[in-house]
Amino acid sequence: MKSIKHLLSYCQALVTSRLNHHFTANDMPISLPGPLLIPVEDYSPLSSILAEASITEQQVLAIALSPHILPAFYDRIIQEFLPNGGDIIEMGGVKHAGNHRGFLPTGETLLFIIAGDDIEERLEIQRALLGESRLVKEGVVYLEAVKEGEPLMSGRLIIAPEWLAKLLLGKEQLPVFGPDFPAKPVSTLLDWEDLVIAEKTREQLDDIRTWLQHNTTLVDQWKLRRVIKPGYRVLFYGPPGTGKTLTATLIGKEFGRDVFRIDLSQVVSKYIGETEKNLEKIFQRAENRDWILFFDEADALFGKRSNVQSSHDRYANQEVAYLLQRVEDFPGLVILASNFKNNIDKAFMRRFNAVVHFPVPSPAERYKLWQTILPASGTLERDIQLKEIAEKYELSGSAIVQAVHYASLKAFSKGDLIIEKKELLAGIRREFEKEDRVFK
Repeated sequence: MKSIKHLLSYCQALVTSRLNHHFTANDMPISLPGPLLIPVEDYSPLSSILAEASITEQQVLAIALSPHILPAFYDRIIQEFLPNGGDIIEMGGVKHAGNHRGFLPTGETLLFIIAGDDIEERLEIQRALLGESRLVKEGVVYLEAVKEGEPLMSGRLIIAPEWLAKLLLGKEQLPVFGPDFPAKPVSTLLDWEDLVIAEKTREQLDDIRTWLQHNTTLVDQWKLRRVIKPGYRVLFYGPPGTGKTLTATLIGKEFGRDVFRIDLSQVVSKYIGETEKNLEKIFQRAENRDWILFFDEADALFGKRSNVQSSHDRYANQEVAYLLQRVEDFPGLVILASNFKNNIDKAFMRRFNAVVHFPVPSPAERYKLWQTILPASGTLERDIQLKEIAEKYELSGSAIVQAVHYASLKAFSKGDLIIEKKELLAGIRREFEKEDRVFK
């Protein structure tokens, strides 16, 4: 709270100083307020970022944040100088943008308040806003895109929604699933002990955990950043229900990272160029966020390129080439999941840091799955031999969950705590029939 009050006072002093100088036609150099002093006892995210920011970055944050705290912030100050109304063209800004009825700052607003008519300083700030500033590189602040032909700095000065919530409310707000962000956060209540997979698979997963734990320190201390590409790319492949999605969520849970499952139905478009645009929305939001991107059923996006026989083939191949480059440039962990390794384009295969196989569980693994999944509150009918069932019926982990769920519902609906063998076998039969397999 203290940081927010300090920020508003600081921004008011900035704007008032500039407007005083502007309206008095003063040829003397302007004296803007110095760096914003942060209360020592304030440990909020806003205080932390302000404490590490340069004076220009502090000014950018103050100018961008103020109308989110007080909607009429700029209008009140301008009214003091123009009591009869009017515009200050040099100040830029946007009015009546959508639901908001007040003044919203643009890049032009920022240039006017900080630099006035100083061309050299204006260009320096423009360079910062176009990528050199830490705030821009980390995705905290960005300029709204403008129509072709309009001044670049006339776009609104925008704070990313996740950062806005973090700076003002003290907690990060995850993006909402929709056309502008076609990905959903996935999580789990389970732990690594609940994941039953082959030992070789578990060993391969250790490589991912090692990268998450040590790579940042490694590339800095051993000066490998110039030769090692950013990010880590992994392929999970194997039949459905073998633990690929659960593993991705467990990795996120262990390292405190949000995992986003990309919804291919919202991403893939029949219209040329739209798929790339949809994916770019995800990659831009995920940049510098430590998010894990999980592409389930990745064949639809990362499948093999075809021989060019039509314009559609050419654009499809361009789409794959774009994805290849975008995934390679992403600085975080990207996991692609596929049922079949051979479905993935060979150009992608060469660029994976790890390829992890999730086979159908062995009889011993299935036995452990049955033991793990069966409810603690229920009792098995005496003649149910789990070891025998595990050896006889080849099922994935998710299929076993479905069979247990079916049998448990049947028992519960009868007011019984005993899971009957016939109901358990009926649940298994249902899973076999889903895959057009013969149940014996």
